[in-house]
Amino acid sequence: MTRTLPSYVQDAWWEPAEGARTTEVRDASTGEPVAHVSTEGLDVAAALEHARQVGHHSLAPLTFHQRAILLKRMALALTERKGELYELSARTGATKADSWVDIDGGIGVLFAYSSRGRREMPQSTVYLDGPVEPLSKDGSFLGRHIATTLPGVAVQINAFNFPVWGSLEKLAPAFLAGMPTLIKPATPTGYVAEHMMRILAESGLLPAGSVQLVSGSARDLLDHLRLGDTVGFTGSASTADGLRGHAAVQDRGVRFTAETDSINASVLGPDAVPGTPEFDAYVRGLVAEMTSKAGQKCTAIRRAIVPSGMSDAVAEAVRERIAAKVVVGDPRAEGVTMGPLASVEQRDEVLRQVGRLTDGGAEVLMGGGGATDVLLADGSRGDAGGGAFVAPTLLRFADPEAEALHSIEAFGPVSSLVEYGSAEQAAELVGRGGGSLVTSVASHDGAFVADLTRRIAPHNGRILLLDRDDARSSTGHGSPLPMLVHGGPGRAGGGEELGGIRSVLHHMQRTAIQGSPAMLTAVTGVWHPGASVSAEGEHPFRKSLAELRIGDQVVSAPREVTLDDIEHFARFTGDEFYAHMDEEAAAANPFFPGRVAHGYLLVSFAAGLFVEPAPGPVLANTGLEGLKFMTPVSPGDSIRVTLTAKQITPRETEEYGEVRWDAVLENQHDEVVAKYDVLTYVAKTR
Repeated sequence: MTRTLPSYVQDAWWEPAEGARTTEVRDASTGEPVAHVSTEGLDVAAALEHARQVGHHSLAPLTFHQRAILLKRMALALTERKGELYELSARTGATKADSWVDIDGGIGVLFAYSSRGRREMPQSTVYLDGPVEPLSKDGSFLGRHIATTLPGVAVQINAFNFPVWGSLEKLAPAFLAGMPTLIKPATPTGYVAEHMMRILAESGLLPAGSVQLVSGSARDLLDHLRLGDTVGFTGSASTADGLRGHAAVQDRGVRFTAETDSINASVLGPDAVPGTPEFDAYVRGLVAEMTSKAGQKCTAIRRAIVPSGMSDAVAEAVRERIAAKVVVGDPRAEGVTMGPLASVEQRDEVLRQVGRLTDGGAEVLMGGGGATDVLLADGSRGDAGGGAFVAPTLLRFADPEAEALHSIEAFGPVSSLVEYGSAEQAAELVGRGGGSLVTSVASHDGAFVADLTRRIAPHNGRILLLDRDDARSSTGHGSPLPMLVHGGPGRAGGGEELGGIRSVLHHMQRTAIQGSPAMLTAVTGVWHPGASVSAEGEHPFRKSLAELRIGDQVVSAPREVTLDDIEHFARFTGDEFYAHMDEEAAAANPFFPGRVAHGYLLVSFAAGLFVEPAPGPVLANTGLEGLKFMTPVSPGDSIRVTLTAKQITPRETEEYGEVRWDAVLENQHDEVVAKYDVLTYVAKTR
């Protein structure tokens, strides 16, 4: 007897009562029952409130770095037990390669956001968005933008094709932002997401209420959402439209983002004829997108747009590659490279859409129906019986304007060929899809690529430019990456996911704050010019992180800059630019009064003026940021430097942290010569 999947809510496993109505989930290859699913009796409203109260209070007070460390530990916990996930994933029809994209890809997102959180976000709960905006002439009134954690729950509604990656790519940025998450996986593959949740729950890493999972239907989920909550949806465009119109989104201010199916395209450049690396790369990419996850990817290529007269050559190359490289069968059989669709229902729907495409003008060049002679789990070939297999299917449209080509998606191993006559027409065909997640362009002609890219960029969330130089290193048409935006306009949902820290900010509220330097310093934890300073006592470079305070400052003695200094620096470095060495030429320059000191000479002198040379807590200078030269320095001028501890960022897992220092160089007339930030590593204790 198959088990009924539990949900993980309010920090405990919940199961429906005996006799509850259930939905049966079957093995995609064999049709054998895998699990039953039911949420009958589950209190979704209570789960959401648990997230808002318990989850928010346990997660939001942690700093970005503390959350990032937890993401890494969660990734390690999943890595240690990922074999269990692979075993379950095979039952969904996923091959080992498909499972790698889903499972290792999802774990990789956790690692990526852990790393970015520690490198790009502060050791704080407040994120600074953009520079300071002066609002008064005397500097007593400033403004800037901050981002803080939303007070609600991040609800994710996921598709069936990526039960692990789909969950983790939404969880990682929400968790890093400090928002608790409620995961609602798709029923056909929800048993994989449930086991992922089980691993995380058993790891003991999750703050109370920070992650919950609902196994099964939750049709009233949006009824219980309110301002401060978010919804991240992946699925069909029609379902997204329905959710977008819900009162929670329209009237109660719930943030909604959608990533939906789209009629993605791949364009072959006129120069990419058979025998070129670009032609070969194009065919490899097309076949990969037809067969990876059996074509069940929102990023898969649905329209192969090729130059006039090239469809026969592309079709023949696709046939040859599929015959040589693609083995359809049960993913548990050795050598299988393409498994079944996720369910028999999905198979029937794909075949129905293929019928609509042929009715709309498509010619079947290859496949077109269910696959019966497949490799079975025992290594024999035959009819899989209850399996959800579909043969790789290549169609061709003679009419590039055919409505079916640009509006009907068969969410399986199905692509359609169509020809274009010019870059303008190719761009028009891409745009006819109504908005896509991704389009790829295979060409080594820079002029063609530049022209086409400018035309199609507004219709796409991502564009892959494929040529001989990146064909080997490219991650492929259909692979979203954590550091790049995933989403697209129009039919693709109009939303954005991933994209590095951008997606973290989707789960935060941007607020403009105005106030005095002291108040902005208090709110942000970053020193603002005009706030209080302490220049008394020990040199700041003698203080450990435990002793150093924001606003600790040192003001140097002045140093005269001589002509000998300038000429020595020029000869020593080889920088004999005329502004430093030729009085007449320098004076003719509208920016200089005559010969002037090198900017980098002044920065070097500044370091000598503020540094404390003896060994101490300062371990290393790691760089400068925001360097700007403002007033030229002539021979005979003097400079002094004011160095102020601006931001202190301890590292959670190290015995040191980073200190950002505000450095200001001024001349003898109190004019600012240069401004920049100095970055140093400083020990936590002496």
